[in-house]
Amino acid sequence: MQIKSRFLSSCALATALTSSVVGTACAEHHYYRVYDPYYSDYHTWNRGEVVYYHQWAGENHRDEHRAFRKLRPEEQKEYWTWRHSHGDHDQDRDKDRH
Repeated sequence: MQIKSRFLSSCALATALTSSVVGTACAEHHYYRVYDPYYSDYHTWNRGEVVYYHQWAGENHRDEHRAFRKLRPEEQKEYWTWRHSHGDHDQDRDKDRH
């Protein structure tokens, strides 16, 4: 009976560790492409773009915890206008073309 209990405990521990690792891996790779209709290009919404977004939000007194996709269209346009005057957007755009 003790062997069965140890086996079940080991399985439960292995399951918990595996789900923890899988959950972390998924969170790390949650990237998606965003189309900028004002400049007709794509941006990969990844950690780098999030840094730019937070910078824009801070400079423009916006809530930086609000998701970009939930901004009003005129706010998204403000962001893209700002974004194209900051950083290496051409590198992001070229990398995303297939």
